Order: sequence, then C-alpha cells, then structure tokens
Amino acid sequence: MTAVIETGNHIAQLADGRHRRTCAERFVGVLRTVVEGTAPWALNEVEWDAAHLSALIAGGSTGSDLVTHACNRLGCGDLNILIERDRYLARTSGVAATVWTLDELLASYA
Repeated sequence: MTAVIETGNHIAQLADGRHRRTCAERFVGVLRTVVEGTAPWALNEVEWDAAHLSALIAGGSTGSDLVTHACNRLGCGDLNILIERDRYLARTSGVAATVWTLDELLASYA
C-alpha cells in the first residue's frame, strides 16, 4: 500500500507535465494488471486496523517505536513498508520477503 502511495506521489511531483502524464498512465497500467491478476506478483492485501496501527506505533520488528524513528528521520511511510512486510511474513510460511530500497536508513532495517 505504501509503495503505491509513494510511487503516485513521486509521479505527481514530476516537473514536466508530459512526463508526469506518461508515467501516471504507465503506473495505472501496472496497477490494472494487479487488479486483473495478470501481474507477475500477487496482491498483498493489508488491513488498516487497530493491530496494524499498534504495530506502526511500536515500530514493528525494528526495535524502536514510532517516536524514536520520527526523531531519527525514518518517516511513517518507510516504517509502514516494514510493518507491511512483517505482517506478510507472519501470514505466510517458507517465504522470504525483502524491501528493495536505495534509502540507506530504510535499508538498514530491510
């Protein structure tokens, strides 16, 4: 969920309007393949319920809570990616899930 939101935000901030439209159209195309079940990956459905928010507040498996992460400049979006990964791993067995990122702080927890 967070990756979709963040990608959409990055596309919306592109300076060139034509490039912004092209990227948005390609992004929508990818999202449609997920909805239709033709993407090369499966949709990971996440519920934003009390358990999810509690995990976010606690910082998931990072060992630090949300306040500490905020003070250290790890934002809620990045932390939520880690929470989504943790919840996915808790629902599955025999699956490895990593977070691909170029962000050094997020990568240190991924």
